[in-house]
Amino acid sequence: MSDPLLFEDTFTVTAINAQKYDRVSRLTCNSTDASLTFTLDVNSELYPCAVGETLSLALASTLSLDGKEDTRNSWRDVANGEQTLANDYDYVCHGKVYRFEEGATKDTMAVFVSFGGLLLYLEGPYKKVAPLRIDYVYLLLKK
Repeated sequence: MSDPLLFEDTFTVTAINAQKYDRVSRLTCNSTDASLTFTLDVNSELYPCAVGETLSLALASTLSLDGKEDTRNSWRDVANGEQTLANDYDYVCHGKVYRFEEGATKDTMAVFVSFGGLLLYLEGPYKKVAPLRIDYVYLLLKK
């Protein structure tokens, strides 16, 4: 089968804004090579973060380790001890890619994803972001 990961990189949390909602924080992060940035809304009760922490962010088309399409009724339906990508991460969401646009600089693009109202804005080189041109993705985070 194919690799389920569409995107994976390591980022450092540069800012956290928790002023607008009680249990939601907006993380602003830069990749270790400074070519990518993302802004992500997270449930801060489930996944507390601090400025300066390092996060591994992955976006995948499926949670199946072999890359085959999900056949579960729900992404949470992982019965019988089945190993999935989610087992290796601390925070997992399923969302819809709803917009692409040109990035702030030449040869960059931005992708917008909604995870039930929690938003992700990811901007970086076209080569790294282009694989996200699909309808639905899984967001996977770990420290």
